[in-house]
Amino acid sequence: MARNQSNFYDYIVVGCGGVGSATLYWLTKKTKRTGASVLGLEQFKLGHDNGGSQDVSRIIRLSYHEDYYTALARGAYEAWEEAERESGEQLVFKTGGLNLGKKGTITEQVVHQYANAMKKQGIPFEMLEGEALRQRFPQFTADNLIAVYQKESGLVDAARGNSTHIQLAEANGATVLENAAVARIGRQTDGTIVVYSSKGIFTCRRVIITAGAWLNNVLRSIGLTIPVTVTQEQVTFFRTPHIKDCGKSRCPIFIYHLPDFDIYALPSHGNTYSKIGIDAGMSPTVTAETRNFIPDPKREKFCVDFLKETIPKFLGPIAYTKTCVYTMTPDRNFVIDTCAKVNFPEVIVCCGAGHAYKFAPVLGQVLSDIAIYGRTKHDISHFKLDRPAVSDSTFKTDFHHRVSMGMVPNKAKL
Repeated sequence: MARNQSNFYDYIVVGCGGVGSATLYWLTKKTKRTGASVLGLEQFKLGHDNGGSQDVSRIIRLSYHEDYYTALARGAYEAWEEAERESGEQLVFKTGGLNLGKKGTITEQVVHQYANAMKKQGIPFEMLEGEALRQRFPQFTADNLIAVYQKESGLVDAARGNSTHIQLAEANGATVLENAAVARIGRQTDGTIVVYSSKGIFTCRRVIITAGAWLNNVLRSIGLTIPVTVTQEQVTFFRTPHIKDCGKSRCPIFIYHLPDFDIYALPSHGNTYSKIGIDAGMSPTVTAETRNFIPDPKREKFCVDFLKETIPKFLGPIAYTKTCVYTMTPDRNFVIDTCAKVNFPEVIVCCGAGHAYKFAPVLGQVLSDIAIYGRTKHDISHFKLDRPAVSDSTFKTDFHHRVSMGMVPNKAKL
């Protein structure tokens, strides 16, 4: 097929959620002077609720279990600030954040692992226990807690972040098409990549796949499948009567580590509701096509019982519960790589593993770097396609990094 100049773009991004919209922004920002053309293809309407990049608030933090994530998180803050400067919109709200566990249990080890990872990167933090924690944050009533507190943690307005990245990219010359599902990709005889979509056939020099739960639907056409587990997650919002105590000015975001999964919560933003969710626990395995939008009452009850014991002021009548999907690799680490292993080095893929939103703009930087220059300054050595978690079918799945610490997950109990 000869190149159709009207349908040719230097770079095409498939999937315009959190990471995809940021990639469009950074591609156009870096190539604006050269006049390179950039196309974004989104299979649904922009801002849809079908994937994992929706909602008004998502956690951002420097606290992580490994120092290569804390280093990348620093880049994420800088990249969010760049979008804020250019747009004039506030996207990040710093509330401070806690990683919590119970003293004398394996979750105390988890808290110390987060502290050690920040120590390696020179990130300041505080350790708080028992009464000291309650004095700082009297909303917490549970006994025997240990926490690491990091003041830069907070939340990102996800809906605003996505739309800001898209609008900045369009201002820089990007074309973005909604309802443009990509069926497959291929290559012409001259080496140009072909993208077959419901809005037409396009050709390009490089294509970046940021399609979340649908990524294998596209990658299979070039002979690649990434072993991912797609789960249906949910978050619940409560009409707390304690609005001031549960707002951004007084209440931190927090992650409570249980033996086999985590609970996370955010103060109110975009509404006056407190928000809580279970991270990859008690959630059914689905596909992008079989997931539904029906809340699970068992998980709602689990969250209510947890809040009663730990931070009862978060409670109130349930305002609503909404679902989303995670797309997780067996080790819960990102995938950021080219598809050179199947002879498609022009195809770049990113899987966010169910925790990428906070990193969206720095991942956009990384992906645009790889597409334009073939390299990036950020350390992505842990996110390659040839690592055992992705390439070895016998790899033991660990979504919460307990196995790597010598921990044996048990049934979580409050």
